[in-house]
Amino acid sequence: DVQLVESGGDLVQSGGSLRLSCATSGFNFDGYGIGWFRQAPGKEREVVACISLSRPDNTYVADSAKGRFAVSSDNAKNTIYLQMNKLTPEDTAVYYCAADPPSGSGCLTPVYWGQGTQVTVSS
Repeated sequence: DVQLVESGGDLVQSGGSLRLSCATSGFNFDGYGIGWFRQAPGKEREVVACISLSRPDNTYVADSAKGRFAVSSDNAKNTIYLQMNKLTPEDTAVYYCAADPPSGSGCLTPVYWGQGTQVTVSS
C-alpha cells in the first residue's frame, strides 16, 4: 500500500523555521511528483511546493512561499522535505504531502495523501 506520513509540524514564533518531512512507502519514485499542500481554517487547500522525484532539481514553489520555502528529496530515504524559513502567522495551516503518479500533471493531481501535520506560527 502507498503511504505518506508527514512529520515536523510544531508551534513556532514568527520569523522562525521548521522542516517538514514526508516519509513515503509502497511506490516506485520513478515518474512521481510530490506536492506539499496546506489548508488553513476557513480557506481552500493550496499548493505550496512541488518536486519531481525523477528529477529532484525540477521544483516549484508558490509565490507566497518563494524565497522562504524550499522542497527537496532524499531518494535513498524515500523522504521529501519542506524547509520553511521566515515563517509568518499567515503560514499557519495543516500541511499535507501528496503523491501524483506518472500519469498525472506533475504534482497538481495527486492520488495519494498523507494525514497532515499542523504548523502554527505565533505573532
